[in-house]
Amino acid sequence: MRKLRVAMIIPDNRDERRQYDRPEPEFGPAPAALLQGLQELPEIELHVLATTRRPMAAPAQLGERVHYHLLPAGRFAGLSGLYLPAVRALRQRIQALQPDVVHGQGTERYCALGAVFSRRPNLVTVHGNMRAIARLHRALPFTYLWVGARLESLAVRRAGGVVCLTRHTLREVQGLARRTWLLPNAVDPEFFRVKREPSQKPWLVCPANIVALKNHLRLIEALAPVAEKYGLTLVFAGGGDARDPYYQQFKARVAQHPWCRHEGFWHRRQLLEGLARATLVVLPSLEDNCPMALLEAMAAGVPVAAARVGGIPDVIEAEVTGVLFDPRDPADIRRHLQEMLERPDWREQMAAAARQRAAQYHTPQAVAAGHVAIYRELLQIPS
Repeated sequence: MRKLRVAMIIPDNRDERRQYDRPEPEFGPAPAALLQGLQELPEIELHVLATTRRPMAAPAQLGERVHYHLLPAGRFAGLSGLYLPAVRALRQRIQALQPDVVHGQGTERYCALGAVFSRRPNLVTVHGNMRAIARLHRALPFTYLWVGARLESLAVRRAGGVVCLTRHTLREVQGLARRTWLLPNAVDPEFFRVKREPSQKPWLVCPANIVALKNHLRLIEALAPVAEKYGLTLVFAGGGDARDPYYQQFKARVAQHPWCRHEGFWHRRQLLEGLARATLVVLPSLEDNCPMALLEAMAAGVPVAAARVGGIPDVIEAEVTGVLFDPRDPADIRRHLQEMLERPDWREQMAAAARQRAAQYHTPQAVAAGHVAIYRELLQIPS
């Protein structure tokens, strides 16, 4: 079997967060889990590429057969420069590497653009559906979301193919993409090893950054009438921008309700410990594709409740692996969460089914094998 040389473009989150002094690369949980699976496959030679606006430490390798290329692209490599310096730096390195295929992870920043302008066979994975988010927010011309949606359209049209995590994305790119594949995200194996010790009193976790899209205020509104009855604690685990009016409103609302706690962004160890303790995980998003928060909870065996929007119904089968509610209706949110709180055997039965589903479809090995099949199909190489 011919060995495939794959260049995968993944943002190093240290650059986005301006954490230039951190010593190790930081990738999103979905690409990181995929890398774990791919590095186990001897038929893959993997090169991970990212750009940075300021110098950062970077290892030459991330693991066996996984090489890392962190490319300086200058201060205007972000949205202000339409990512052009980043795309230029990526293309130069890709031309030197001559990979069989270039895979851009995400349309939110430079990754998809770097892939489609690489002059090599390429594909992109759509993680965030920028066009759907821009529609939801009725994004004004030349705002971040408006520009992001147009760059996403450009990348999807030019890509050799698009990996869709859910049927929601499949619908979004129909008529634009040359070809599509349906393949979900992978989950880090550590989440499958969580040993649950749920809190004696209801301890609900909402693991999402504090932005309007994630709908935290409506969740608080939904639970306020019954929080005292159940003696529950609602923990928000997510970062936010203190300048954002929504974040300010959220902080004020949390301060009014002693049963609400905002613990900021949870790093991996905190997340694993939080899932072990959680009664259930709640995600009331107004738009989402294949949220890792739900996949990680499912892998850990934690009951899940989430909004009936976007790709979430692909992730959760209603009343089988979790519950789905209308995120714009506080009464509907409250009704579903009350039922889960009052029927512990039922919610644990759904959690067990969800964990089994995650073990079948979301392991790094399964998702990596799916990617290799896609690469070979794109290049028309027999497996």
